[in-house]
Amino acid sequence: MKKRIASTPFVLPMTMTLLALASWETIVRRSFLMAQGTCSLAEYQRMVQEKAAAMRSSAMTVIRGGSPAAIMAPFVRRARANARRLRK
Repeated sequence: MKKRIASTPFVLPMTMTLLALASWETIVRRSFLMAQGTCSLAEYQRMVQEKAAAMRSSAMTVIRGGSPAAIMAPFVRRARANARRLRK
């Protein structure tokens, strides 16, 4: 029987690593936008709204009894999406 990746002991450390890298990139890129004075109101609003949405998703996962990696997944998805979007 094939072992699922979600059940390996490396899932949470890998999830946290992805979150750290994507967050770092997003913070640096947004900091440059702010320093240049080109950060839009929409970007400022996105910063707040995405965290609230990730918190709601994570809270629902906690209520359902999800794994620590599953609880962190909404933050990872949003951070990685932001990093990709801000690279353009």
